[in-house]
Amino acid sequence: MNCQNCHLDAGTRPFGNNYGAVSSTYPKFRGRSASMESIPKRVSDCFERSLNGKSPDPASREMQAIIAYINWLGSNVKKTEKPLGFGIIDLPFLSRAADTVKGKLVYDTHCSSCHQPGGQGVMNVAGTGYTYPPLWGEHSYNIGAGLFRLSRFAGYVKYNMPQGVTYVTPKLTDEEAWDVAAYVNSRQRPFKDLSGDWPDISAKPADHPFGPFTDSFSEQQHKFGPFDIIADAQKKGGKK
Repeated sequence: MNCQNCHLDAGTRPFGNNYGAVSSTYPKFRGRSASMESIPKRVSDCFERSLNGKSPDPASREMQAIIAYINWLGSNVKKTEKPLGFGIIDLPFLSRAADTVKGKLVYDTHCSSCHQPGGQGVMNVAGTGYTYPPLWGEHSYNIGAGLFRLSRFAGYVKYNMPQGVTYVTPKLTDEEAWDVAAYVNSRQRPFKDLSGDWPDISAKPADHPFGPFTDSFSEQQHKFGPFDIIADAQKKGGKK
């Protein structure tokens, strides 16, 4: 896979994992690593998690080119500001768990024609990358990727999929977006050692699917929801 498989229109599409505020907000503290992270560190994470690959050396021409491009896209954004369209829209939590059975129906109806019934995607003609990326299996993103969190996947797919949809003209309902996220993320994908993630476990998002947690909700609920009661408990100190 490549960057554009997740960062649509080369990172310029509004709410399509847009790069617009990266330059203005980094370096910044991130709870996942519990450290101040630079743009090269963030890019490396994408290579190692979302692309399930190996990161370029920070001093390499490839890494420097990526950083230059990101900085160029954000060159008109003031420091600390986030322009409209940056990142992914947060969908309201469902009052129920996301449903993988309903999600398969959504996938079969709206997604399988491009990403294929088996989720393996479609390679380009040259065989050098994916026109439609694999959504599960050995060539897809691993369990450490941002899109493995249901909220990230649901917000992304709601305003970008199926092909041709924009944030102005969504096709899926919120429930369909959550359910298809659950279905896709229930499928097998590459493993990654996440033992170093979230040193402060109290900072884990409600939909981070791997323990330990400061609350008593199960990994199953942290993966599929309902998330609203988890988020409420976190606000009250971590106990349900």
